[in-house]
Amino acid sequence: MPTSRFRVGDRVRGVTYVPPDLLRRERPEPFEGVVVQVGSGYGQVDVDERPYLWSRLDDCTERQSLVEETELLAGEGQP
Repeated sequence: MPTSRFRVGDRVRGVTYVPPDLLRRERPEPFEGVVVQVGSGYGQVDVDERPYLWSRLDDCTERQSLVEETELLAGEGQP
C-alpha cells in the first residue's frame, strides 16, 4: 500500500470526491475537516485506484476526497 503524507487526526481542506456514476446527482464541494481514514483499508483497491482519504467535518458527517485534491492545514497535531 502506498504511503501518504496524511495521518489520522490531521486537519485538512479539499474538494469532495464524487464517483463518475454519481455526478448526475452530486457535485464536488469544498470542505475542511479532520482525517479519520487514509485509503480504503483494502490493499488491492488502494493500489489499483487513485489514493483517497476520509475526513470528518465539524457537523460530524464524513467526506471522501482524493489525496491529490486535499491539502494539509497547519495547526494542532502538525509539526
